[in-house]
Amino acid sequence: MPHKEFLEEYSLFRKLKGGIPATIDQLPRPAINMNCSNCKSTQTFNMFNKYVDELGPWNAPCGNARLRLKYKCQSCKDFTREFSIYISPELDYVYKYGQYPEWEIKMDKNLEKTLGKHSKTFRKGLVCESQGYGIGAFAYYRRITEEIIDELLDSIEELIEEGHRAEYKEALEKTKNTRVTQDKINLVKDLLPTILKPDGLNPFGVLHSELSEGLHAESDQDCLENATHVRTILTFLINQIIQSKEAAKNFSSSMKSILEKKSKK
Repeated sequence: MPHKEFLEEYSLFRKLKGGIPATIDQLPRPAINMNCSNCKSTQTFNMFNKYVDELGPWNAPCGNARLRLKYKCQSCKDFTREFSIYISPELDYVYKYGQYPEWEIKMDKNLEKTLGKHSKTFRKGLVCESQGYGIGAFAYYRRITEEIIDELLDSIEELIEEGHRAEYKEALEKTKNTRVTQDKINLVKDLLPTILKPDGLNPFGVLHSELSEGLHAESDQDCLENATHVRTILTFLINQIIQSKEAAKNFSSSMKSILEKKSKK
């Protein structure tokens, strides 16, 4: 801690738990890859200040510390980013309480196009997530999932392997008889095509688990974690479905073109 993913992707007040050293000399200074406003592209940033400037002695304790991490673009050598982080007294978690430029509230282009009229709701979830409002973010992402789940399941049908297509169609028909999102997912989650299960991990299985947790018994911090997972899974599924269909379309077009050329010879 703090590691690359924490600095690049964690929203404000989302806690990173564990792995915190006892003294300042053990704190890492990871390079990060983020957008540079000068270069207009993603660039490598390196930390140019020292923790000792913030805490004093090199072996000062990390507990209850408030630190500033200053980063500079290695391409233009000008554009900078800053992070303000807090380490708990017990060294059991760390979170960002400030960031400049602010955590970027931007939507994936494919996701925005697919969501259409629902994209405004998704953006509200991003705003809540950026401010650490976990319950609000989770509620918005859950609503999005409930609103698009039928369309999402229909989109997957043509990606199912031939041997499982009939079984998937049967399960898909059963989803029409329930309005409960978790039940819909449960009916089809074990029939996903390999292309939608990176490293054997089932995104629908995880999505089912996250949505089943609910809002009532979870803390704001827990909901923030769940919201991040739901957003990540939805983005992956939609992008992967679009890319797979586009690849299949290009393949069919290329094959058709080759066969047409051969037939004319």
